[in-house]
Amino acid sequence: MDQILLRRAARIAAVATAAVFVGLAAAGVLAGGGVGSKIEFVPGEFVVELHQGFDENDGALSRRLGAQVVDRIRSNVVLVRADHPDAEDEHQAVFKKLRENEQVSRVEPNYIYRLSKLPNDPGLAETWGLKNVGSVDTEGRTGIVGIDVGAEAAWELTTGSKSVIVAVIDTGIDFKHPDLKDQAWFNEAEKNGTSGVDDDGNGLIDDVNGYNFANDKGDSTDDNGHGSHCAGTIGAKGDDGLGLVGVSWDVSLMAIKFLDKNGSGTLANALKSVDYARTMGAHIVSNSWGGGAASPLLKSAIEEVNKAGILFVVAAGNNSNDNDTIPTYPASYDVPNIISVAAIDNRGALAGFSNYGAKSVHVAAPGVNVVSTVTEGKYESLSGTSMAAPHVSGVAALLLAHDGTLTHHELRKKIIESARPIYGLKNRVASAGIADAFYAMSGQTPPADPNDPSLLKDSIPYVLSTDHPYKEGTKLEHKIHIPGAKKIAVRFSKFDTEASYDTLSFYDGKGDYVAGMSGAQGLNVISPLIQGDTVTLKFSADETVVGYGFDVEAVLFE
Repeated sequence: MDQILLRRAARIAAVATAAVFVGLAAAGVLAGGGVGSKIEFVPGEFVVELHQGFDENDGALSRRLGAQVVDRIRSNVVLVRADHPDAEDEHQAVFKKLRENEQVSRVEPNYIYRLSKLPNDPGLAETWGLKNVGSVDTEGRTGIVGIDVGAEAAWELTTGSKSVIVAVIDTGIDFKHPDLKDQAWFNEAEKNGTSGVDDDGNGLIDDVNGYNFANDKGDSTDDNGHGSHCAGTIGAKGDDGLGLVGVSWDVSLMAIKFLDKNGSGTLANALKSVDYARTMGAHIVSNSWGGGAASPLLKSAIEEVNKAGILFVVAAGNNSNDNDTIPTYPASYDVPNIISVAAIDNRGALAGFSNYGAKSVHVAAPGVNVVSTVTEGKYESLSGTSMAAPHVSGVAALLLAHDGTLTHHELRKKIIESARPIYGLKNRVASAGIADAFYAMSGQTPPADPNDPSLLKDSIPYVLSTDHPYKEGTKLEHKIHIPGAKKIAVRFSKFDTEASYDTLSFYDGKGDYVAGMSGAQGLNVISPLIQGDTVTLKFSADETVVGYGFDVEAVLFE
């Protein structure tokens, strides 16, 4: 009951928050956030882009803008702060004044970005995303053999290369971890230079392995664990006799920290981070973070990354949203170097928390109960599209190690077009499949999904429905038995429940959990495949938001 009350309170708070932002939205500050979403920014701070060719020192510029210049991000992009940053009327007044200034081409709130991860799910002892052998995870979910990124077969072609540089924009990386210490990228000028001196002249001191924009210092060591987890999935050292292995056994990981120890960071520091990856020679940028409204400044920075020939891999987000209709940033920017990644579980089902989009989300990758490196030499299991995106970054690193002549657009095309089909991803991601390193490298055509329930040859009509809408707290259990059947699936004429919270679960004849369905699945959808002649459907709704429910129209079998 406490959880239900907390969720009700959170939703009331979200409505109140939305009301507070009405004035800013009307002024054009909060475009693109989605209905009811909370757009976070640093109160009283704005990122201001000046017209090209405008040149004044910070003091003179502060007087001209009527707000204090506190940081210079680029030659023509500055961070400014209002005198009374916590006052909403002051915030809006400064925004209006900046927007109307003749020297300003663009102004945006200093948006706050946050991690894409979900809470820990400890206890999983294997990296199923690289080699799925059908083991049972901590939630009792039995994996399907082969639902992985094809790493084992890909390693026969290459295991990676230190010449490939992957920038991990996150909470930093703990290069003291035994599985990460040999994978650090080095800025040779700073590594071989003098401590406390900007040896390479890039304006940053002692950026040996990357830079810490969250705390404005050269040491980008992870103080959260999230960045190290992402780094380990991309490239934990392989064949070293300890710990685990990443997708790419050998790679150079550039640690760019803009998210603080609590997992949040600002637009200003995100811009600096993206620029750093571009100017310091990264080939691939891995981004497991999101938030804020549509930022033309951030999009522009990613476009510069595209012009520089760099692939930009992004987590699709954890809001159970269709990104085609409710954009999530930076995943939803329409820039041709972006790959947006959804999360699937070890059976190939789209994770209940994962965002999706038949047009704007490109591929899926393992993102539920993923074990990887964290700080202090430890390993943990985490879930989220944050865990999915690094799998694709690792696949891209392997591809580039295999063929260094590939452009970033060719890398992206190969990853998307070679994705291995999974029935449950149809109309959910553009490729309708999971990223696969082997098929991307080999050029072979990936096979059809052997567990595609639509291929079942026989069917019988079957009627089973919830109320429309179903009631709060609804519990429903129903067993379907087809004598002599070897495989079963259930076809729905319509399925629409509250995503992540109101779930229909499927159990086989042994009583083992097989899969779950939740959210707006749409019309004429089919359940995952169940082995045997019996399936038990268990529907459970919580005590808050309700939806249409579902209508079963047939049972498929063979």
